[in-house]
Amino acid sequence: MDGEERPESRSAGAPLIVTAELPAALQARAEALRRAHYPPDRNHVPAHVTLLRALPPFVEDEARQLLSTLAAELPPPHATITGVMDLGSGTALAIESSALREVRAMISAHFHGLLTLQDEGEPRLHVTLQNKVPRAEAKALQAALGPAIRTERFAFAGLALHRYRGGPWEAAGRWSFRGRKKR
Repeated sequence: MDGEERPESRSAGAPLIVTAELPAALQARAEALRRAHYPPDRNHVPAHVTLLRALPPFVEDEARQLLSTLAAELPPPHATITGVMDLGSGTALAIESSALREVRAMISAHFHGLLTLQDEGEPRLHVTLQNKVPRAEAKALQAALGPAIRTERFAFAGLALHRYRGGPWEAAGRWSFRGRKKR
C-alpha cells in the first residue's frame, strides 16, 4: 500500500532523499540501461529522478505527510525525455517537466531553510544511466545512445522518500499521484 513502511526500519541520522517515480514501462527500460552501463560495484539503487538529495532526518514524518498530501492532490506531472545528458563522468536521460519542477518547488518551499546548497540550486531533471566512469567512456556511451533515444512523453507515477545508507537506500515511503486537484 502507498506510503506504508515497517516502523522498526526507521532510524535516526540518515539523510532523506526525495525522488519522482517513473511509470513502469519506462522504469524497466531505464533499469536495463543502468544494468548495462552503470559500474556494477556502484549500482546500489534503482533508476530514479532525484528531486532533493539530503533533507535532514528529523523532518521524516513531516516529509512523509507532505509527499502524501501532494501526491493525493496533484495529477501525475507530465514530462518528456529529450535525449541524452552529459554528466561529465557519466550519462543520463534528460527530462523536461515544468509540472515536476512545480512539485519540486512546493517541496523546496515547504522545507525552506533546511535545504543543502545543492538542493537550493535549479534542478537538472534526469535519470542517471552511468556515473563515475572515465570521460572517454561516458562520451562513447553518449555517442552510442544519442541516436537511439527518442523524444518520449510520459507522466510520473508518484513520489518516494528514501533514507541514505551510504550506498543502498532504505525505502521510507511511496505515494502515487492520484490527481484530485487541478494545477
